[in-house]
Amino acid sequence: MTETDPIIFAWSFDGAGGGRCLDIDETAEEIRNAGLSWVHLKTTGDTAREWLQREASYLDEIILDALLADETRPRTLDYGNGMVLILRGVNLNPEEEPEDMVSLRLWVDADRIISIERRPVETIRYIDKMLTKGTGPTNSGDFISILTGRLFEHLDDAIGKRHDQLDALEEKIQTKPDHTLRQEALDIRRSSIMFRRYVAPQRDVLAHLRHSEMAWVLPVHRRSFQEDLEQVLRTTEDLDLMRERAQITYESLNGLLAQRVNKNLYFLSGIATIFMPLTFITGLFGMNVDGIPEAHHPHAFLIICGVTIGLAALQALIFKWLKWF
Repeated sequence: MTETDPIIFAWSFDGAGGGRCLDIDETAEEIRNAGLSWVHLKTTGDTAREWLQREASYLDEIILDALLADETRPRTLDYGNGMVLILRGVNLNPEEEPEDMVSLRLWVDADRIISIERRPVETIRYIDKMLTKGTGPTNSGDFISILTGRLFEHLDDAIGKRHDQLDALEEKIQTKPDHTLRQEALDIRRSSIMFRRYVAPQRDVLAHLRHSEMAWVLPVHRRSFQEDLEQVLRTTEDLDLMRERAQITYESLNGLLAQRVNKNLYFLSGIATIFMPLTFITGLFGMNVDGIPEAHHPHAFLIICGVTIGLAALQALIFKWLKWF
């Protein structure tokens, strides 16, 4: 792919799990011929739209707008004997968050597959490798079936890791609660919300595929889409559960920290209460004025010390008896 060419790679399928990797120069002609072919594009500026308008003129502007929109959510749109599919997959790119899900836009019919990405999608590379090995899809229905299955497999892995993080966080909170754990709980909750934002709409996409009457969607594909739909429903429920668990964990942590603060304040209040009368006594007898009783008594200091110590001990015993300590 060059700056002016949006094609990342292209394939002509042989119907047996393999195919021929196409040169850029022959891709446009191949996708117009009979027989299944696949071209994968990168949206770089206006080059993808220009290429599609020139080489895939059978797609109207509504389809192009759907495929090239800046912001997308999972959905599907039938058009003639093909359909637009917009899906989201886990972000597996280095130094990026998995819940910042990558968008994949596709046009699929019996003879051609056009896929478009803004950021790299691992599942697309996986299918590319399958075709290289001769173990890839044999038709359009196979392609979509493998694609959705792989996307949701990565999704399960990513959500499973978040559940493990939440389990570890709950254990930390029970053993050694700390205010630094608050952000971790909030991050997990935010992650579950972001995942759900794009996972939930894919239920409608899979339900549509399961009931699709397109000739290239075979009964075996519909069964596969049904399994994917069940998986997405379970995943959505897991995300709801994870969000609630994260919220409860956050509230529990706040409660434990508040309890710790209250305990410390209670302890300090008790100490202040004990020293309050002692401070009064020492302040009273520490005034530098004439007339202080026994000011010149040789044992006055020791007597005052004994009185204050005895009074402190007496207060401590009273507090203990009242179960304030």
